[in-house]
Amino acid sequence: MDTNDLFAIKKAKLENIPLALRMTPKNLDEIFGQDEILGEGKLLRRSIEADRLSSVIFYGPSGAGKSALARIIANNTGSYFEETNAVLIGIADIRRILDHAKLRLNASSKKTILLLDEIHHFNKTQQDALLPDVEKGNITLIGITTENPYFYVNSALLSRAIPFEFKRLGEESLSKIIDKALNDKERGLGNISVNLHPEGRKHLISNANGDARRLLNALEIGVLSSNPGKSGKVVFDLTTAEGSLQKKHISYDKSGDEHYDHISAFIKSMRGSDPDAALYWMSKMLEAGEDPLFIIRRVVICASEDVGNADPMALVVAASALKSIEFVGLPEAKIPLAQAVVYVATSPKSNASYLAMSAAAEEVSRGKYREVPNHLKDANLDGEARGHGAGYKYPHDYPGHFVEQEYWPDKVVFYEPSSEGYESAISQRLSAWRKKGSVAQSDKTAKR
Repeated sequence: MDTNDLFAIKKAKLENIPLALRMTPKNLDEIFGQDEILGEGKLLRRSIEADRLSSVIFYGPSGAGKSALARIIANNTGSYFEETNAVLIGIADIRRILDHAKLRLNASSKKTILLLDEIHHFNKTQQDALLPDVEKGNITLIGITTENPYFYVNSALLSRAIPFEFKRLGEESLSKIIDKALNDKERGLGNISVNLHPEGRKHLISNANGDARRLLNALEIGVLSSNPGKSGKVVFDLTTAEGSLQKKHISYDKSGDEHYDHISAFIKSMRGSDPDAALYWMSKMLEAGEDPLFIIRRVVICASEDVGNADPMALVVAASALKSIEFVGLPEAKIPLAQAVVYVATSPKSNASYLAMSAAAEEVSRGKYREVPNHLKDANLDGEARGHGAGYKYPHDYPGHFVEQEYWPDKVVFYEPSSEGYESAISQRLSAWRKKGSVAQSDKTAKR
């Protein structure tokens, strides 16, 4: 597809084209936001203005300007521009494009810029097919993706292309986009008199989730579906904004950064004893379609790792919620899930058991090798004849159901209970036992 085909939109009647597409920026100055990569003097801006762009990967959320920037590049380059989508082509198509690019370069010294949208859909073989021509400069690749390229793009290809991250548009940028759309008489809604209430503007911006396309679609629906009032103006108030958006868009990809970022925030909120934050992240994940079993498994882990013996009931509640969720399913599963989240978040916290486990594992891996003491060995079968179990003291035969004896040689303390919640009682009890043990050990030493 050549540049003329790509921009055949200009020949169509503008009123039949969605506002979001009509308002696509024509030049770099019309792109709002992304100053970190497109500000004056930045590498990407300089490369585009000088028509010296190297292979790049544009990644980030929808409606942040990735495709718009690619179209600006297409409009302002002297290179042949070809656009395609990774979902629609295969190896044979790639080879055809690359062969044509080499012929074009040899015949007329004209370079080819290949815009490959949704590059994350290319498998390793397809991405590898691009490597030689990207490296030799036969094509300049512009890969576009909403995914993290460090997860989905081969490291070899990524090393030959500069990744540029597009961020969600902030409130100021979204507000400027609204104003431009309302004032532009050629491409926007400037020929319609619109009274945009502050509440309507605020609702559009806060619920667009940083997505300019979503913002403009909602603005267009609201304006075109409303009749002018007596003043001749279309009133775009909070009610109109709510009706235009219907539902807040939740940005969440269950296989990408959003997935890991949200579950991380959820776990850290429970660990940090903030039930409100934990419930928010839980609800956002569920609203976006996350599996509640994935969430409750993290609650179970948190109940043991971060609450531990400060409140042993936390693990019981979490495990019970897990079984309840398996039994009832959504939407009712949200109820026991929320109960477990609140319980774990508001429980006293101690990671003493987790730290003790890690210390014990380290001792096994790097510490002294220890044999099982003879009196602790199994006396069944021929064990008794070999002296196994001889001298073992049965704790229930002693006062307080405790008796000092060696349970492992050259013992080291791993578990240091905290003073939080129930673990304070454990700390007192364990301290008394360990004190008895140290006294008994001292007596043995004295007798020697």
